[in-house]
Amino acid sequence: MESTTQLNVRSHFFSFLLLLSIKSLVTKAQSPNYMGDDCHYTTQKPLSHAYKTNLNNILTWLSSDAATSKGYNHHSIGSNSNGDDAVYGLYDCRGDVVGYFCQFCVSTATRDVLQRCPNRVSAIIWYDFCILRYSNESFFGNVTTYPTWHDVGTKKISNLEEIQKGEDFMRSLIIKATKETNKLFYMDAFNLSSTERRYGLVQCSRDLTNEECRECLEAMLAHVPKCCEQKIGWFVAAASCLIKYDDYMFYLLHNQTSPIIVPNQQTAKQGGNNGTIPNIVSLSSNHNVQTEETLNPELPTIPLITILQSTDNFSEASKLGEGGFGPVYKGILPDGRQIAVKRLSKASCQGSEELKNEVMFIAKLQHRNLVRLLACCLEENEKILVYEYMPNASLNFHLFDNEKKKQLDWNLRLSIINGIARGLLYLHEDSRLRVIHRDLKAGNILLDDEMNPKISDFGLARAFEKGQNQANTNRVMGTFGYMAPEYAMEGLFSVKSDVFSFGVLVLEIICGKKNSGFYLSECGQSLLLYAWRIWCEGHCLELIDPVLENSCIASEVRKCIHIGLLCVQEDAADRPTMSTVVVMLASDTMALPRPNQPAFSVGRMTLEEASTSKSSKNHSINEVTISNIIPR
Repeated sequence: MESTTQLNVRSHFFSFLLLLSIKSLVTKAQSPNYMGDDCHYTTQKPLSHAYKTNLNNILTWLSSDAATSKGYNHHSIGSNSNGDDAVYGLYDCRGDVVGYFCQFCVSTATRDVLQRCPNRVSAIIWYDFCILRYSNESFFGNVTTYPTWHDVGTKKISNLEEIQKGEDFMRSLIIKATKETNKLFYMDAFNLSSTERRYGLVQCSRDLTNEECRECLEAMLAHVPKCCEQKIGWFVAAASCLIKYDDYMFYLLHNQTSPIIVPNQQTAKQGGNNGTIPNIVSLSSNHNVQTEETLNPELPTIPLITILQSTDNFSEASKLGEGGFGPVYKGILPDGRQIAVKRLSKASCQGSEELKNEVMFIAKLQHRNLVRLLACCLEENEKILVYEYMPNASLNFHLFDNEKKKQLDWNLRLSIINGIARGLLYLHEDSRLRVIHRDLKAGNILLDDEMNPKISDFGLARAFEKGQNQANTNRVMGTFGYMAPEYAMEGLFSVKSDVFSFGVLVLEIICGKKNSGFYLSECGQSLLLYAWRIWCEGHCLELIDPVLENSCIASEVRKCIHIGLLCVQEDAADRPTMSTVVVMLASDTMALPRPNQPAFSVGRMTLEEASTSKSSKNHSINEVTISNIIPR
């Protein structure tokens, strides 16, 4: 059990969320930006089954409730009187953040908190727009005014009269925030002179009473002369409340009853210092936005206005490439985060409901070797998917370039092989649904900032019922050189189709050359048949990329070539499963079976592949079409 002191220490993080969130100028609506957590303050410990169950239930409840609430709620499940399985949970969005922004922030928090804070009986995670916390003891209504945090701008006031005017103004906000039941938040502005305007915000944690809130805010205001009164731009905060004062409009709402509105972009960039009052644009009146009631708590959403800003209105300079179902753009959110934005073609056959199902399905596929889907947008007839951005482009971009491939030493290539294998194993056997990729290739392996591989493009995925191992399709989609023969020629696909593609990838990674077109080289035959021939002759190391000669370990290379040949055998029944592949890669002593002759290199260039080949930048492109989703 946690002590009262521990609870008070962690309650301090409420203000930390808020004081960090308002330091940046908000020029347009943003996505939630992860700010921090308190996990390093707590120790990991085994959690009981009952507590885990209640914790999962409380997080689901908080995420669902945020879709329709007004920005705050708390809830508890279980009881400490009969078994110490009680869980207390709370989310609180910043007072000027409502609707989509709050819901998206809370749903993001509930997905991330268990990954960032595993095996903790309590945790706090905060973003610029919201805070989420849970504990095994109730923390509702705790009030803390010490210690305090403050931050001060660099500009000095030019008129000492501003000190008293600013104090009177902030005191008026405190009165307005606490005179109505459960408001606990207020923001407004006043004209300091004919050319200068000042803005203020006060907020308390919404589990406090009006009197508790007033006491907390007054304590913060009393702290201002000690730190801040000679400067323009400051905030003072404690665990339970904060106050902020500045010369630009840093909040998202202009009045206390209007819907979400944002500052005029030009004025905001100028910091509001030119004496003009920012123009205001109402999202609800000027944009065709879904109603909150239509949001599914399991469906992460992001406002169109955020996407437009992050991609500079889908500018050509932001474009990463053109896929078969629409362009992909690099986006930079106002908080600095980078994203990959897939704008599905308006001519695509996907309907909104189908896309919702697709996004919900893909969003649940989370693994360190899969590119993560962050959100979608279905506003104004747009169908947009937002992914994490992969700064090191694709494996294709590095592996088949004579200069860039030199950065891929053997240890890195082996790490990439292992990562792809683990990601594919997750899709085939460890995810909630069995997923067959159907277009695994070097161009669909993206690399993060540490060169870790992440599989992208689940648009060709197909989910199966438990026990169903293969299916037939009339629409063969894939890439020349990677398609298994039974898929390319008969439309039959299974997990073994992906295994075949993985085997091709392994051989490509070892030799640094593409399978497609390999027959045009001096070898005069396909990569698969060439690898098979020299393996049978006992000279398989001749396959290795010359740039690896000084870094490779011969035994590891031989094993990987052997595994690659097992994966590309012509008969699908002879190919190993990915679980077996992962075991073979990890073992130094396992006896591997002798492979049979591989299939001839077969495949076809589809319209999708032809279109994808037009990509000029190819940094973080995620092809997505409709997947048929069937439970295991």
